[in-house]
Amino acid sequence: MPALEIITFGCRLNAFESEIIRRAAGEAGLDDAVIVNTCAVTTEAERQARQAIRRARREHPGARIIVTGCAATLAPQRYAAMPEVDGVLDNDAKLKAESYALAAAPHPNPLPASGERERAITPRPVYGEREGPAPQAGEGEGQPRARAYLQVQQGCDHRCTFCIIPYARGGSRSVPIDDVVAQAREKMALGAQEIVLTGVDLTAYGTDLPGAPSLGTLAGRLLAEVPELPRLRLSSLDPSEIDDELWALFAEEPRLMPHLHLSLQAGDDLILKRMKRRHGRAQAIDTVRRARALRPEVAIGADLIAGFPTEDGAMFQNSLDLVAECGIAFLHVFPYSPRPGTPAARMPAVAPEIVRERAARLRSAGAAALSAELQSRIGTMGEVLIEKPGTGRADFFAAVDCPTDLAGLQKMRFTGVAGGKLMGAPIR
Repeated sequence: MPALEIITFGCRLNAFESEIIRRAAGEAGLDDAVIVNTCAVTTEAERQARQAIRRARREHPGARIIVTGCAATLAPQRYAAMPEVDGVLDNDAKLKAESYALAAAPHPNPLPASGERERAITPRPVYGEREGPAPQAGEGEGQPRARAYLQVQQGCDHRCTFCIIPYARGGSRSVPIDDVVAQAREKMALGAQEIVLTGVDLTAYGTDLPGAPSLGTLAGRLLAEVPELPRLRLSSLDPSEIDDELWALFAEEPRLMPHLHLSLQAGDDLILKRMKRRHGRAQAIDTVRRARALRPEVAIGADLIAGFPTEDGAMFQNSLDLVAECGIAFLHVFPYSPRPGTPAARMPAVAPEIVRERAARLRSAGAAALSAELQSRIGTMGEVLIEKPGTGRADFFAAVDCPTDLAGLQKMRFTGVAGGKLMGAPIR
């Protein structure tokens, strides 16, 4: 096995943090270990994490297994009780080298009986302590140098009725702009040509900093102070919090990618109200229209939840219609999953089989929107960032199949569509 294996579930923020975990564990000298960075957004994410933990023990019987992330922060005892697990870290501790020092020490008996195994790390929950279309397990680990995530915001001050994440991540806090600029330069020095700004509630950036700089202020400063950065991309945005400075930058700065991923969650006003979201259906549509008016080449992504409690057929149809009305080409669909302790978990539930059926219909609508988006790009030209041999990413986020001998940024003509990707031919 590799000296240190990290298994990542959940959002891009978790993917970014897995790289920090790798460095921190390396500084502590930890090897022969598997670290599982969990997600708590859905029960399915937690089930997959437990499955990965058991598989890791079967495949690596002599390794230490450490569990961290949001699910481990919310329920440390649950994971500490698993016989396969040697230690549990909360979201704060997982980023510190000293947290892995004890686990890195030689173990006189690496495989004691599960009931007698000395826990390498003590569970330590941090409820409420101030310290994001969902990537699949493993995304971000060993991510290509060409494209790098940069965490600029953490936590959330809002309390959407379905969401447990504020309890795992704490309140909103932001990375100062000077630090963001310095980290961006470091990533570019390692070969990154695209930076993706990420956070739990990205559009809340700056509210806790002196002068309350907005996300638009941050993006503008970053592009101005790192003029050699070719591409800047934003992760999920709340349509109710996109500031005027960001809109102006989106209109005027070609290095800010023409791709908006919106945290919509639903397309029905009553459901949005019951979710305690801060936007309505009309504002979501207006946001997309404004984006297209400013940058006609923009592509839209969004998150939608299927089967939220009390959702009836007409309410669901409003969400389904929103996909086509807004042309949501990059759609992340989440079947509603009750999170204990959240208000939505106490609301009248939709039958599981109906939730699954609605999620399937949303995914089908998303696939149709993606197909239409890709077809509309055939014959056009664009800049593609090669992320690994034969695969790149267009500025509007579509995956592109291309010749394997290319690297870096390449001007391409899009010649066709296959397997949900554009076919790219380099313009020599």
